[in-house]
Amino acid sequence: MLNPKNIHIADYNYDLPDERVAKYPLAERDASKLLVYNRGEVSEDVFTSLPKYLPKGALMVFNNTKVIQARLHFRKAATDGVLGALIEVFCLEPAVPNDYQLNFSQKGCVEWYCLVGNLKKWKAGRLYRDIEMPNDEMVTLACERKGLRGTSHQVAFSWNGDYTWAELLDAVGELPIPPYLNRETQESDKRTYQTVYSKIKGSVAAPTAGLHFTERVLKALDEAGIDREELTLHVGAGTFKPVKSEEIGGHDMHTEHIAVRRQTIEKLLAHGGEAVAVGTTSVRTLESLYYMGVLAEQGKEELHVPQWMPYDENIQMPTEDALKALLAYMDRHQIDVLHSSTQIIIAPGYEYHIVSRMVTNFHQPQSTLLLLVSAFLKGDWKKVYDFALGHGFRFLSYGDSSLLIP
Repeated sequence: MLNPKNIHIADYNYDLPDERVAKYPLAERDASKLLVYNRGEVSEDVFTSLPKYLPKGALMVFNNTKVIQARLHFRKAATDGVLGALIEVFCLEPAVPNDYQLNFSQKGCVEWYCLVGNLKKWKAGRLYRDIEMPNDEMVTLACERKGLRGTSHQVAFSWNGDYTWAELLDAVGELPIPPYLNRETQESDKRTYQTVYSKIKGSVAAPTAGLHFTERVLKALDEAGIDREELTLHVGAGTFKPVKSEEIGGHDMHTEHIAVRRQTIEKLLAHGGEAVAVGTTSVRTLESLYYMGVLAEQGKEELHVPQWMPYDENIQMPTEDALKALLAYMDRHQIDVLHSSTQIIIAPGYEYHIVSRMVTNFHQPQSTLLLLVSAFLKGDWKKVYDFALGHGFRFLSYGDSSLLIP
C-alpha cells in the first residue's frame, strides 16, 4: 500500500469553474441540494430529505462552535495630514489566557495569536482605535505586537471601560468569510455564516456542513429516532491552508482545539462506538477521540494527536476499548469535559474507527478535506464530484451538501 506521506496532491485535482462556487447562501438553508452516495450508487435529493437516509437509532454528531468576528482593522496615526496605513489584525487563537471562554470574559486586556495584514507598514509601537459601544460609550482599543510564533504574531490588546473582550469583538470585529468568496463581509453573513445550533465562541471559519440544518430538519431527525450529540472543535484559518508540497508528507497540519463532554463519549459507547458526523470538523474530532483513547491507555498525560499517528501500524486497539480508556482518564483527572488538541491528517490509507456516515459540502481541489473524503470513500471521490459538477450542484462553504455512506 502507498505510504500516505507519498500521496501526490496533484492526483486530487478537478476543474472548479468560479461560477460553480456559491458566493451567497440560498434564502432557505434546508432547500439546498443533497447528493447521496450510498455504497457506490449516487443520487440527488433535497436536504430536507436527509432523515430518511439514516437508520433509526443512529447517533448524529454536530460541531457547536460559533464563528467570532475575528478580523479587526486599525489605522496608523496620520502624519503631515496624510492618512495613516490601514492594518488588519486577524485573531486566530487565544494566547493569554489560552482558554477560549476565559479569554472572552476578560476585561481590560488579552493576548491573541494573530495574522497581520500590511505588516510592513507596522514596524513597532501601538495602534489605536476608538469604538462606539451599543450604549453610546466610547472605548479606545489598543494593540501591540509582542513576538512571533511561526507565521502568527502574538498581539496584546488593551482597552478602557467595563467591557469583556467578547463585547469588544462584537462591537468592532468583522466576521471572516472564506477568502475564496472574493467579496466583502456583509451584514447578512453574521446570521447565515453561523449554524443554527452554534453556541461556543472560538472559530474563525464555520463548520459549513452544518449551515444546511434548520429547526425543521432537526425536529425531523428527532421524529425519525435519530439521536443527537454536540462537541466543539474551533476551526482555525489553517483549514484554508493550501497544500503547497508535491507530496502530502511535506504538508504541516494546523493544530485544532477540541472540547468533548463525558456524556458524548458515553453516548458513543452506547451506540457501539459509531456515529454519523456532520462536517469534516466533527469527523476530525471523533476520529481523534479514538487516538486520544490510545494515548490514555498508554498512560500519557497529554492527549494531543500528532499528524501522522494514525498511520502507526502497531495501533490495533478496538474502538470501544479506546473510548473506555478516555472515560477512565477523565475519571482519574475528575473532569467532565475533555479539552485537548489534534493535528490529525486523514488521507487515503486511513482506517476510520468511529465515523460510519458523513454529511459534508463540496471541497476545494487539492485540499486536505478532499483527501479526507477520498479516504472515507476508498478512493471513489471522483464519482461524487463528477456527479455534482454534472448536475448543477453549488460548491464550497455556501454550496450544496452530500451524505456519504461508504
